[in-house]
Amino acid sequence: MSPAAPSTTTVIASVTVPGETTPRVEFTPAAVDTLRELWAEFGPLMFHQSGGCCDGSSPMCFPAGEFITSDRDVLLGRLDIAPAGETAQTVDFWMSAEQFEYWSHTFLTVDLVPGRGSGFSLEAPRGVRFLIRSRLMESFG
Repeated sequence: MSPAAPSTTTVIASVTVPGETTPRVEFTPAAVDTLRELWAEFGPLMFHQSGGCCDGSSPMCFPAGEFITSDRDVLLGRLDIAPAGETAQTVDFWMSAEQFEYWSHTFLTVDLVPGRGSGFSLEAPRGVRFLIRSRLMESFG
């Protein structure tokens, strides 16, 4: 099987916040490419955005289920990173409820940039880190 071609499109999340109709999260093509590599190495993935200080404010990528979520977390979206026509590779994106209170008016773009982030996030040993870029939501609900 040959490696997948680099992603050229942004992946937008499904809507998972109860009562809403607008997506809240997207992955850039660079993020998608690295997530596909991580999926091949670690299997299903998930993100959690805690909103703590320092590296705690960065989106953290884990093997799915390795970070335990609770009713104090909000599922912001599910994003399918699989190439078109292939079996779904769904990545859940979670945020702490406390952080969601502050960021409830924002749309989040998960990008990939050079530099070492947290040692707990799966991409860290690769010399890159995931980064959140945000903008105001155009509509709510």
